[in-house]
Amino acid sequence: METEDLNILSADNPLTNPKDDKLGYASFAENLAKSICKMSPSDGLVMAVYAPWGSGKSTLLNFIVHYLEQKPEEEQPIIVPFNPWWFSGQEDLTKSFFDQLLGVLYDKWQSLDANAKELLTSLAERVAPIPGLLTKGFAATVNTIIQPKDIHKLKKEVEELLRKENKKILIVIDDIDRLTAEEIRQLFRVIKAVANFPNVIYLLLFDKEVVVKALEDIQKIDGEAYLEKIVQVPFELPLPDKFSLRKIFEVDIEKIFADTPEELFQEDHWRDVYLQGIEHFITTPRSIRRLINTLMVTYPAVKGEVNFVDFIAIETIRVFCPLIYNIVRHNSELFSGYMLYETASSYMSEEERKIFHDSWISQINKKDKKAVKNIMRLIFPGIRTPIEHPGVIIMSQELAKDNNQLRISVGEIFPRYFHLSIPEGDISNSEMKAILTLASDSQAFAEKLLEFSNQIRPDGTSRVKLFLNRLRDLDEKDIPLNCVPSILEALFKVGDNLLRLEDQINSSFAMGNEYEIEFLIHQLLERIEKEKRGIILQESMQKGQAIFTIVWQVISLGEQHSKYEATRSKPEEERLVNSQQLEELEQVALDKIKKAAYQDKIQFNFLKVPKLRSVLAFWRDLCGVEEIKQWVQKVIEKDKDLVEVIENNFVQNTKLYRLYPQWLSYYLEASEIINRVRSLAEDTGLAENQKLALQQYIKEYEMIERGESLSQPFP
Repeated sequence: METEDLNILSADNPLTNPKDDKLGYASFAENLAKSICKMSPSDGLVMAVYAPWGSGKSTLLNFIVHYLEQKPEEEQPIIVPFNPWWFSGQEDLTKSFFDQLLGVLYDKWQSLDANAKELLTSLAERVAPIPGLLTKGFAATVNTIIQPKDIHKLKKEVEELLRKENKKILIVIDDIDRLTAEEIRQLFRVIKAVANFPNVIYLLLFDKEVVVKALEDIQKIDGEAYLEKIVQVPFELPLPDKFSLRKIFEVDIEKIFADTPEELFQEDHWRDVYLQGIEHFITTPRSIRRLINTLMVTYPAVKGEVNFVDFIAIETIRVFCPLIYNIVRHNSELFSGYMLYETASSYMSEEERKIFHDSWISQINKKDKKAVKNIMRLIFPGIRTPIEHPGVIIMSQELAKDNNQLRISVGEIFPRYFHLSIPEGDISNSEMKAILTLASDSQAFAEKLLEFSNQIRPDGTSRVKLFLNRLRDLDEKDIPLNCVPSILEALFKVGDNLLRLEDQINSSFAMGNEYEIEFLIHQLLERIEKEKRGIILQESMQKGQAIFTIVWQVISLGEQHSKYEATRSKPEEERLVNSQQLEELEQVALDKIKKAAYQDKIQFNFLKVPKLRSVLAFWRDLCGVEEIKQWVQKVIEKDKDLVEVIENNFVQNTKLYRLYPQWLSYYLEASEIINRVRSLAEDTGLAENQKLALQQYIKEYEMIERGESLSQPFP
């Protein structure tokens, strides 16, 4: 978060300088300050400013004090600030009030002598007979022992003192509406008891509705009538107009909105959502601060990943109508989706959906109902149907705007609005865009693929599986044609390292990443002119080291030509490469295999190639079985290499452990190595997976010997 942004985020601190006024409070404060300076109340005066909670009463008070302090010293009153909320729940408010009053008077009223101080302290002691009132400083100012006096006599003496000194005292009390009902009653009792002293002016600021209700609840009286007996001059704080509030809100929103992609903000959508819904809740400066501070905390984590207007809308619901927010959060299928009511119809009838939506609407506060309904129907177009037009099914294009706008009504985007971040393991739109800038650099792109393959998501799969899947959803706008060759090159460089076991063991039907890579390559090839596909593939494969990925791709292209026991053959016009191109690619793959197979293991360990069985089968199909037999016989001369061959073909998923010993029968008799395998299985120095592979080989070999089928799962 930048420094400028931090200036927005505040603890709702009131303004102190009228120059910063944006709501028209300064002129009201200045006029009130002038009136206070001109007053000479012979019997005291209690003034009050009534305003709703959060409307800026403390700011108004600061402005009044500011203007009073600008007056000539002889015109300025002694200002005694008292905030009872600071002492709420801690000690007797009456004692706290007189502590503050006497402390300020003794400090600022220089002409007071010891007798005058004794007199004021005596009055305080009688009004607030709390033990210890004169400790911690006050007792030191009084050198005589206080003798009990009649309270009425004391008040008369204090009145004479105040008239004689002729110094105006302004006692300002704020945050009264934050007190408990009992504390409000206690505070007004004190004010009533000492409100009619000459030259003493009280300025009270509070939410009238809150205080009236508190007085009625605690005293069982008419709160309005009680206030009228105490407050002689009431004012209603002129509330700011909607335009002024909107300007403040827009200035702060603009700072939060900075750097948000333009496609994630639609001006007409914003206008509708604000005027028909959000504006209803922007009634005071505090309401603005609540929403802005919330957005300052929540939006940065999802900037660029959600629609800005929809996010402000749902956060408005969260701040001002949390009950409705939680209903939405826990019922995504009833608010979002590409075809909302087809999705929900599997378990909820049309009538049930109507009842559901009527139910949450009925829980909205009456004064907020219209605004909340407007916001909800604007960000979730689908809810208009069960509410306004039962029986009508809204199609996907009507339910959600373009996916690129990242609207909350899109099912797969919906969770982002409630996690306050991108779900763990997900790939954000901004991250995708950043990675795609590497698409023209095959090495950098390959390194990013490897990085993703080592990052595991909460569901146990790697991020590379998700990334490969996301790449298939992109078009020419996201992946320019000139980047296709470098992406192919990257896949043929590191494709074998992307075949993570975690990405295929979660289900017996889960497809491995070789299929994700295959489908992606096919999609990319379809964007290239047919006559150029062969040469681009050749060049990419020749630069690659991913033997299995290269072979697998050639096999998939060959299957379109009815080769390799094809189950996916296609008509000639639909094939990605022609026969000549296929032959050239087969030769490239074969050259790669032979070079790797006969290469020194220090340079390249061919036995570590994933799914080696498929690679050897491809080699056998092109060159015949004898060449492979000779190679296999040579390889398994060493025990450690035999273990590697078996381990490499140990197929796992959640239900199956398979080795299929039959595949080796192409190249050697299983009976010739079974005793070696049994002996090796007893080796305590083997890794756990190697032991499992050897034990499984023995188990399946013995099943075959007994004539049992390997087609069914077994532990």
